[in-house]
Amino acid sequence: MLKKLALALALFVSPAVLTAQEDQQTKAGLSAPLKQRAQDVVALLKGEAAPEDVFSEAFLTAVPPEQFAAINAQVTAQHGQALSVEAINPKSEFSGEVLIRFEKSIARLDLAVAAQSPHLIQGLLIRQFDTLDDSFAKIAAELNALPGEVGAYFGPLDGNDPLLAINPDKRFAIGSTFKLYVLAALSREIRQGKRSWDDVIALDQKSFPSGMMQNWPSGAPVTLSTLASLMISISDNTATDQLMAVLGREQVEQTVTESGYTDPAKTMPFLTTRELFSLKGGPAERLEAYRTASNTDEQRAILDDLATDDLTPEQINTAFAEGPVALDVEWFASATDLRRLFDYMNQTAIEGTFAIMEINPSVPEPLREKWDYIGYKGGSEPGVLNLTWLLTDRASKPHVLVLSWNNPEANLNNSALEMIAQRILQLSN
Repeated sequence: MLKKLALALALFVSPAVLTAQEDQQTKAGLSAPLKQRAQDVVALLKGEAAPEDVFSEAFLTAVPPEQFAAINAQVTAQHGQALSVEAINPKSEFSGEVLIRFEKSIARLDLAVAAQSPHLIQGLLIRQFDTLDDSFAKIAAELNALPGEVGAYFGPLDGNDPLLAINPDKRFAIGSTFKLYVLAALSREIRQGKRSWDDVIALDQKSFPSGMMQNWPSGAPVTLSTLASLMISISDNTATDQLMAVLGREQVEQTVTESGYTDPAKTMPFLTTRELFSLKGGPAERLEAYRTASNTDEQRAILDDLATDDLTPEQINTAFAEGPVALDVEWFASATDLRRLFDYMNQTAIEGTFAIMEINPSVPEPLREKWDYIGYKGGSEPGVLNLTWLLTDRASKPHVLVLSWNNPEANLNNSALEMIAQRILQLSN
């Protein structure tokens, strides 16, 4: 779903206080190269040093200067200007934990420098931010200031007394988060005894990335459990379309309706990933015909004709190269819809379903300790971003966090919303 950066960002935990022991560790065994490079990191973040003068060649290959600049801009937008090195806790002569004070937070970084002169930085990983003086009111203001439209909900699964709610009933394009409805439909049928996680089918559907199954051999035997796990954990599009072929579009649409979706006709027909790519990457007149069709039956007829479409990856790349495309042709849900879906799944899902959502919780390790369970699915395309979590606290009370952001005019800063999500979870409990 979301591109992983070699330089990790935005891991938030509860505000930390440096102890006397940490201070002693800072003073013990601190080498001049480690101290100098820690200062250089601050200079880099402040724009007072060049990445080419500080990072090793291998690091610059993984994180080119322009990418570092983009990441730094995201960090600065969230946390203010980097100010100074707060402390250094050496792990060896050439590696350690570095605490850097920003205007709004303290960042904890893992820093590794080369043993050979000039001791260039070989590794830099921002593990967490200890955000200072944060609040849901500040977060709401930042969400509302984002270009385009934003929806948010954070609170109990039952919808009572949310800690954050912005346009919770407004439908947004949600990208691959729609795959939760496919998972719910599959789980219901397994619980009803119609299918089993161990059922084996021959792979006969192919879509385009994200994922990896598009490269698997046609006819490869795969279990429904494997398909569901890849669909949710790495947002595999081919796995998704294969499951929809097994279940039938109607069963997924039935799940949308039964889950309490507000006005389900608005999101019908429920597209496969291949169909969305074909509509947006194929002939413009076909897309326009689909968008202007007078009813769902006309749209379904257009989708039937896509079965023999020979779309290429180059066509898809070209279609999305200039930014958002036809955000009215998508999968849609409000935060309330997704909250109701989780409630529906609590009632209809078979054992193992929520474990699949837990494979990739998309939450940094320090924050995971605050929750008994974290399940996640997100989705994105140019102009579309959704992040959705089901969480159970230490008192066994379920919570939901949904963040949606749409802008038909421009690409989105995905990391900005991810960092806000981390701040929300930091403030919880």
